[in-house]
Parts: sequence; structure tokens; C-alpha cells
Amino acid sequence: MFVASAEDVRPGWIRSRRDWAVGAGGFVLALAGAVAVVWGDLTGGTPGWYLVADVAGGALACAGLWVCRRWPVAMGLAVIALSVPAAAASVAAGIAALIAALYRRPPAAIAVGAAGVVATLVRFAWRPPGLAPYPVWALVGVLFGVALTGWGMLARTRRELVFSLAERARRAEADQRLRAEEARRAERIGIAREMHDVLAHRLSLLAVHAGALEFNAGATPGDVAAAAGVIRSSAHLALEELRAVISVLRDAPPSDDGSLTRGRPDLVPLVEESRRAGMRVELCDHGLRLADLPDATGRAAYRIVQEGLTNARKHASGLPVTVLLSGTAGAELRVEVRNPSPGQTASGTDTEPGGGIGGLVPGADLGLTGAGAGLAGLAERAVLAGGRLECGPVVGGGFRLVAWLPWPV
Repeated sequence: MFVASAEDVRPGWIRSRRDWAVGAGGFVLALAGAVAVVWGDLTGGTPGWYLVADVAGGALACAGLWVCRRWPVAMGLAVIALSVPAAAASVAAGIAALIAALYRRPPAAIAVGAAGVVATLVRFAWRPPGLAPYPVWALVGVLFGVALTGWGMLARTRRELVFSLAERARRAEADQRLRAEEARRAERIGIAREMHDVLAHRLSLLAVHAGALEFNAGATPGDVAAAAGVIRSSAHLALEELRAVISVLRDAPPSDDGSLTRGRPDLVPLVEESRRAGMRVELCDHGLRLADLPDATGRAAYRIVQEGLTNARKHASGLPVTVLLSGTAGAELRVEVRNPSPGQTASGTDTEPGGGIGGLVPGADLGLTGAGAGLAGLAERAVLAGGRLECGPVVGGGFRLVAWLPWPV
């Protein structure tokens, strides 16, 4: 009759079809009891005022059941009070006590149930039903009242438990969806970061050499061949690195520092590659090798230097770049890439862009190709590796990118 529902746990107006069905069932049951009592009054020679009390009290009690769900305690006590002079309201009084137990906390439910038991004892004493002595009917009334209240409290507890479990399941499902969305978002960010790190360096080299070929029409065939060879080599390496990233995406999860690639390329080939592209790069590694560092630290250091060189090639073409590595095991590794502002050298004097391959001057304008995603990705990578990163202009001109990464023994 009473099924678990979130709406049933809290009293209110009848709203759903189920509410109407339950209310109609209770009303029909109370009406049937009232009709039975009135029929007994008509056939048993009951005094006239008893008949009037039963008809009026039974009708009011049955009508009051329709609003008992809205005010369980107040209307329950009113219906129970009507059952004292009107025996026809006794069934309605029992249903009202049950409704109070279903929709109110135990103290209020017990109080309404106790009032129902007292009303039953008073009615039996005033209008003995016969067929058995008063103590027997009194015991029946007490047991009936206790059973109704206990049933209602048990049903309410069960509904609250079911409702709590359903709410917990809903929250767990929502949390699972949120975690899945966060995992997908982190995966997308990791893919974007890795693709940027892998391709930005190679493609910027391609742009530099292609621009050199475009803007140096008078270059010798040897210079053109050398630049074309570098372009071909850079394109081949870009494809190889992209293929490595895609294979890792298919076969393996990201590493501890969020990188999707394995292994740590050496900084020396990276610096030499930038020098061949026309950059003036000074590497001060103080004898440190990436192979001597932990995996996460070494990969993060390589990507930081790679992005620093890429940015210098874009925004400070032809200016000297300094790469510094320092630190000790058990403390931290310091990685720094710095370059002077365009129009200045490290000492502050004017300079002209230079370098190139075989006299070819790189002419590709890469200064507007960045959107800041690389530096944001480096900051995330440094944090994932357990370190921190700072970047920005320095006093006196120039730009500095520096990171501190953990270097456990």
C-alpha cells in the first residue's frame, strides 16, 4: 500500500496519481467502516443521538483524511478526537494515526498513536461494544494502536533508507560522470601538450629554413641543397616523433609527469639542431646529462629547453640564446633558457640577426605564430614533475624561462 518515494518522506498536498490512489483507498476503507457502524446503529436499536454522532463524526473523519497528509499531527488528533463520541470514525482514526507515523518523526508519531489508544479506551468505556468484557477490548485497542504506529514508523524508516540509498547512488553516478569528464579533459590536455611539444619545435625549424629559401633568391645551389636537406630531415623527424606519440596513445597510459612519450633525448643534439637553423645557442650544462636524472625530471627538462629554444627562434630570431643547467642530486635541478630582447645582445649592444645555413639568412616571420599554449603546457608539466616554472622579461631587457625540478638521489 505504501511504497518508498521521495515525496512520501515529506508530507504535502496530494500530487501524483499514486497519491490519489492511496488517499482514495484510505478514504474507501474509512467510509466502509463508518457505514458498517451506522448500519449496526440502525439495526441494533441504538439511541438517536448515537446515530447522529456516528453519521456526523464518521463523515467529518472521512473528509479529514484527505488533508491528513498535509498536516499529519493536527488533523490526526482531530480525527482521533472525533472517534471518541462517534464510533463510525474509529477506522478513520486508525488510518490517521498510521499517516502520522508515516510522515512524522517517532516522537510525534508515538504521541498521535498514544492519543489514538486513549481515545479507543475512552470510547470502549463509554460505549461498550459487547460480546466481550472491557479488559479484552481494551487490550485489543492497545495492540491495534501499537501495531499501526509501529508499522507506520517501520515503513517510514524503510522509505527514508531507500530514498537515502537512491540519493547516494545518484550522487555517486554524478561523481563518476564528473571524474570521467575530468579524465577526458586531462587526457585532451595531455595530448595537446605533447603534440605541441613534439611538433612546434620541428615545424618552426621547417618554417625557418623554408623562409630562408624564399627570401634568399641569390643563394648558391649548395646552400639551397643544404637547406632542403635540413627541411627533409626535420620533416622526417617530425613524422617519427608524431608516430611515436600516436603509438603511445594507442598502447600505453601517460607517464608520471603527464608525458605521452618515453625516453629522454639528449640536449646536445637539440642544441646542435638549433645552431644549424641559424641560432646562436650557448649550452652551459656543468657536466650534467639528462640520462643521469630521474625519468620525469629528465623528460621535463628536455621539453622545457626545447620550448625555450622554439620561442627564442620565433620571437628573438638571430639573437644569442643561453641554456643553463645546474643543481645537485638530493636537491633540485635548475633549467634556464634566456635571450636578450630583439635589437640587443646579452651585453646590451645593438646586433643584427645572423647565422643560417651556408649563408642563408632565415626569413620566416614566426613571431605571431604562438598563442601561449606552450608556456602553459610547460608550467603544467613542471607541476606534474613536482617542480615549478617561471617566465617573463628580466630587468635590463630580455626574456628568461627558468624551472626548478626535483632531483631525488
